[in-house]
Amino acid sequence: MDLKVPITISDELTDEVILATALLNLASGEITRVEYRDYDADVRGLPCESDDYEFTSGTLSNEGKDVEFRVDLNRTTGQYSVSASELLEIKVRAAALFAGVSGSALLANAGRHGGRPH
Repeated sequence: MDLKVPITISDELTDEVILATALLNLASGEITRVEYRDYDADVRGLPCESDDYEFTSGTLSNEGKDVEFRVDLNRTTGQYSVSASELLEIKVRAAALFAGVSGSALLANAGRHGGRPH
């Protein structure tokens, strides 16, 4: 089963936002296949190497609906990833948004089943 979903990454610099597409592994939080748009990392270096780098965020989109989330970045290796707690939050928010289920309905349903999966 393929647990990799396409995402957009936004590297925020002081006066610029650098966009990239990538794949997020929903099992591990690892982000791979990062491809920058209109940005040559071979010439300019990784966005995180810039003196005015501020932070990185990600967006998971489906049928015009978006879930935004924090992306962790190892500034030594340039590897993007999502923490375990952030990954869980992404899954809950994406299920609610994309399936049209409210957070309270998800919680109520979990309560009816003792919080255990079937």
